[in-house]
Amino acid sequence: MTSTTARRRPYGVKGAPYAFLIPAIALFLLFFALPIGYAVHLSFRKVEVSGLGLGAGAREEVWAGLQNYTDALTDGELLDGALRVLGYGCVVVPVMLGLALLFALMLDSEKVRFTPVTRLAIFLPYAIPGVVAALLWGFLYLPDVSPFYFVLDRLGLPQPDLLDGGPLYLALANIAVWGGTGFNMIVIYTSLRAIPAEVYEAAKLDGASPLQIALRIKIPMVVPSLVLTFFFSIIATLQVFNEPTTLKPLTNSVSTTWSPLMKVYQDAFGKGDIHAAAAQAAIIALVTLVLSFGFLRAANRRNKQEAAR
Repeated sequence: MTSTTARRRPYGVKGAPYAFLIPAIALFLLFFALPIGYAVHLSFRKVEVSGLGLGAGAREEVWAGLQNYTDALTDGELLDGALRVLGYGCVVVPVMLGLALLFALMLDSEKVRFTPVTRLAIFLPYAIPGVVAALLWGFLYLPDVSPFYFVLDRLGLPQPDLLDGGPLYLALANIAVWGGTGFNMIVIYTSLRAIPAEVYEAAKLDGASPLQIALRIKIPMVVPSLVLTFFFSIIATLQVFNEPTTLKPLTNSVSTTWSPLMKVYQDAFGKGDIHAAAAQAAIIALVTLVLSFGFLRAANRRNKQEAAR
């Protein structure tokens, strides 16, 4: 009995890590893989209506092949939404990552005081839910109730309408930058704190100024963190939904299909065409995957080339 137990114990020990993974795998399959698979299944189907669509059997789900994908790729509203998100991302990503890097470098400076309080103050907007943040800024954007417009009116200064036309992109981008800069700052700041102090001491002995240390040592050494934050920012930009949806009741400039995800939501729950919406969602997911994979591959190639030097 003892020899049998001793013989079986190593196998039990080896299998223990896999047993701990079972709950995570089950949750992944149930709440991630299964919904994606079902959405892909729906994207290849459509509802065929016979007659007036009344009565039993008048509406039947049939195989559609690639028709839903063809319709999605030629849908002007979806393509217009993609262009709007592209312009929105060109504003959000550079500004947000630039501010995050600047704040991280400032907090890592020896001359900065009250670093914990300042770090918390910069990070705090990220803890506010996106819908609440959009409502807060929407209140500040409305000319009739915004305290900023009241001050501008008293000073006799122009009062731009940030919820109409071109300024709308800046208004939406401001909400995303305000909420996301803190998270990216924490990621970059953590990487800066991980740099050995001996590196800075050697640079100071060589006569490097704080600006030179930041430009030639700190920024190059946190490039992996910048790549990671850029990766997350791209995904968040492609999936923008909360901000324009929340501001939509406040202005006529935001349509129900302003962003691709809003178009998916409108088709699924506004028009009731879940099959077309599933195809559009699958295309958005595929584009996000391709862009993410391509960017990470290019970043890894660059890192290997620098390591080879």
